[in-house]
Amino acid sequence: MKKKYALVTGGSRGIGKAIVLKLAKDLQYHVLINYQSNEQAALETLQMVEKEGGSAEIIKFNVASFEDTQAALNNWKQANEGAVMEVIVNNAGITRDGLFMWMQPNDWKSVIDTSLNGFYNVTNFFIQDMLRNKYGRIINMVSVSGVKGTAGQTNYSAAKGALVAATKALAQEVAKRKVTVNAVAPGFIKTDMTAALDERELIKIIPANRFGEAEEVADLVAFLASDKSGYITGEIININGGIYS
Repeated sequence: MKKKYALVTGGSRGIGKAIVLKLAKDLQYHVLINYQSNEQAALETLQMVEKEGGSAEIIKFNVASFEDTQAALNNWKQANEGAVMEVIVNNAGITRDGLFMWMQPNDWKSVIDTSLNGFYNVTNFFIQDMLRNKYGRIINMVSVSGVKGTAGQTNYSAAKGALVAATKALAQEVAKRKVTVNAVAPGFIKTDMTAALDERELIKIIPANRFGEAEEVADLVAFLASDKSGYITGEIININGGIYS
């Protein structure tokens, strides 16, 4: 039996980490945990996977860099001949929040490069193999910001909104080959990224009256990554406690 592989970008912390654990445990994937700088966090996630009886490895590259991504994935491919990559979760993303009128060029570019170009750099590398194998699950992590727009996040909303459109377009191109492409749009989820937010104030605008858990997002991603979801493609699924639906 061939080993099945899944790749989670930005998989060392937060939602990415929860997704790594879920794919390894529930779907028995050997998961590639991508990280850019925090090797310690990536290794801790790897240990958690192994502790739960799953298998994974860490892989360092910056999704925003085409050259870096190509080099790392080519090396991995050569070292794992015949490996079948079935699931890609494009989760890596950064925020550089601020009002648009004061936004610096690099705050715009780095956010777009990570979320949008990162999707291209990683997904384009594997897409031909998936089409050849006639199976694949591509899941793009977007955001409520990419669906409804969020003030102070014009760059992030632009990157995630573009990813929403890319999800819908690519889904139509590859559906015949049993490759699905979907996006998951979380609202306020308890992670390092939201730790500085005023939770008590914000839950007033959330009908469910709480922040979501990373594990809840991971459950949804695992379903979309499974073979049960074969007829769902081109969808943007909101998971936000009713804040925007």
